[in-house]
Amino acid sequence: MQHNISLPGHGVRLVPLRRRHAADLYPYIDVDMWAGMASERPTSKRALERLFAARIADPSVIAFAVIDEETGTVAGTTSLYDYVPEQSRVELGMTFFSRKYWGRNVNAASKLALLTFAFEELLVYRVTLRCDARNARSAAAIAKLGASLDGVLRGYRRGPDGTRVDTCVYSLLDHEWPASRSSLVQRLTPADLLPEVTELIEYSEQLMREDVENAPLPV
Repeated sequence: MQHNISLPGHGVRLVPLRRRHAADLYPYIDVDMWAGMASERPTSKRALERLFAARIADPSVIAFAVIDEETGTVAGTTSLYDYVPEQSRVELGMTFFSRKYWGRNVNAASKLALLTFAFEELLVYRVTLRCDARNARSAAAIAKLGASLDGVLRGYRRGPDGTRVDTCVYSLLDHEWPASRSSLVQRLTPADLLPEVTELIEYSEQLMREDVENAPLPV
């Protein structure tokens, strides 16, 4: 699938991942930043290219490069994966960013873009997110999205050091998405624009409710 996602005013643009993006992203990778990833750490640009090629070829993966619109540089990568249309579910992950973007709004903006695409374009009912149970930073970021902890998969995978790793599984459901979206928008919107943005969100949700209420009954 080929998708470009842009949310004006939030500073990022998501474009389909390509093998060539490995040249931009490989310099960001080190042992510490890769800790907690499910895949083996690429030790060369060619290895990262192969990893990206596998994601691109997988029909259940919709992979993106995240572009910093201010500079035009590739900030990182993120994906929707394990997409099962007949069950209306998808997972969000396979994400990493350059350290210089940590603590900034790039991750939150890319999550807003991906979740908007998942719930409003793919029309999924459930988005799943996972993280290494030891990764408090990722767990806190997922919780800030409004996702609920479903449970912990004990010894779910093998870590880079060969030990078994527990995995936390979170989910966000479609009826929880409006509150999550509003929270993300508020985090990303300058304070002086918040009243206007909130009014637009409320108006959009009113139109969506009216569409549902006025929809013809199934035959």
